[in-house]
Amino acid sequence: MTAINLSSPFASLRRHPGHLLQIIGAHAVLIGYTVLALFPVWLVTINSFKSRKAIFGQPYALPNASTFDPIGYATVFQRGNFPLYFVNSLIITVGALFFIFWFGTMAAHALAEYNFRGNTLLGLYLALGIMVPIRLGTVSILRLIVSLGLVNTHLALILVYTAMGLPLAIFVISQFMRQIPKELKDAARVDGASEYRIYLMVLPLVRPAIGTVMVFNMIPIWNDLWFPLVLAPSEATKTVTLGAQVFLGQFVSDWNAVLASLTLAALPVTLLYILFSRQLIRGLTAGAVK
Repeated sequence: MTAINLSSPFASLRRHPGHLLQIIGAHAVLIGYTVLALFPVWLVTINSFKSRKAIFGQPYALPNASTFDPIGYATVFQRGNFPLYFVNSLIITVGALFFIFWFGTMAAHALAEYNFRGNTLLGLYLALGIMVPIRLGTVSILRLIVSLGLVNTHLALILVYTAMGLPLAIFVISQFMRQIPKELKDAARVDGASEYRIYLMVLPLVRPAIGTVMVFNMIPIWNDLWFPLVLAPSEATKTVTLGAQVFLGQFVSDWNAVLASLTLAALPVTLLYILFSRQLIRGLTAGAVK
C-alpha cells in the first residue's frame, strides 16, 4: 500500500477537502465570468465574416463555405473611411494617455513626496473625481469647448479625456510612490540629484502602477462614443466607434459593416491588453500582502 507523501503539493488538499471545494468553486466562478465576458466578443467576430442572411439565421454557428462572406470588411474600407477613423482614435487616445502620464505622475510625486498644507484635502478632492461621472458636466464642457473654438478638433477630446483620467491616475500612482523607501530619495539628494532627477528615478519603480493606469484609461477612451458625438462629430474627426454609427440607419442597417467595424475597433485594444497584461496584473496585486 503506497503511503501518501505529505510533502507533495496536493497533501494539504487531501487533508482539507473543504479547501479543495473552495478552489474548485472559485475557479468555476472565474471561468463562468470569463465565458460571459468573452461571449459577445466572440459573437461579433464570427458574425462579421458571415452573410446578412446567416447573421440572422445562424447567429451562433461558425462561418462555413456557404455562410462565409467578407462583404462587411469591404464595405467598411470603401464607404466608411475606416483608416481615417482609426488614425483619429489613435491620435486622441495616445495624446490623452501622454498627458495623463505626464501630469498624473508629476502630481502623484508631489502628493507623495511633499507634506504641505492641504495635501490630504487635495488627495480627497482628486478622489472625488473618480466617483463623479464626467458626463454629468457635458453641457458645461460643450460651452467651454465652443468658447475656446475647439469644436471638431482632436485637442477638444484629448483635453476632456485627460481631465477624465487624471483623478484615477493620481490616486493610484501616489499610493505606490508612498511605498518607495524615503532613504533611496534622500541618498539621491545627498549625491546632488535635483527634484526632477528624483522624479525620473522614481518612475521605473512604479511601472506596474503606471501600466495599470494606462490600461484602465486606454479602454474607455478608445471605446467612448459620447464625447466624440458631442464635441467632434465631423467627418474629419470621427473616431472608430462614432464611424461605426454610419452604417446604422433609421430604416435599414448594414449589420455586416457594423460588426466588421466593431471587430476592427476591438483589435488594437485587445492586442495592447495582451501586451500589457503582465504589468496590469503586477499593478493590481502589488502591495496586496501589505
